Amino acid sequence: MPILPDADAKVSVADQVLVRAVVGVARLLAKRSPKKIAHVLRKLSANCRPATFEEARAARNSVLVVSTRCCGGNACLPRSLATVLLCRLRGSWAAWCVGVLAAPPFTAHAWVEADGMMVGEFADQTVYIKLTEVAA
Repeated sequence: MPILPDADAKVSVADQVLVRAVVGVARLLAKRSPKKIAHVLRKLSANCRPATFEEARAARNSVLVVSTRCCGGNACLPRSLATVLLCRLRGSWAAWCVGVLAAPPFTAHAWVEADGMMVGEFADQTVYIKLTEVAA
């Protein structure tokens, strides 16, 4: 099932270039080990204010509008990485989280949280057991 941006989401031509670059970096980072990803994100999140829910939602929508690859049901890792990286470039940091389904079958998932809520996810926090979080 594809993950789609909000219906009213738009990205300017200038921002499309930035978002494409961020998605490229996110896809490269997604090939690293979870430990290395968390290390890099902790460095990037240092001295950054937490993103509001609206800032994180806008960043996620920008990623989804620009990158069809990030709209895939199995693209949670690059999608979440691109979202937090874009937030960072815009001066804030959304919490990057990785976890597993709370009930079998085992399924890993990566997502973004802001203001204590999952951003753009169909489920809520009770469905997942959080294993890693990189917050501001």
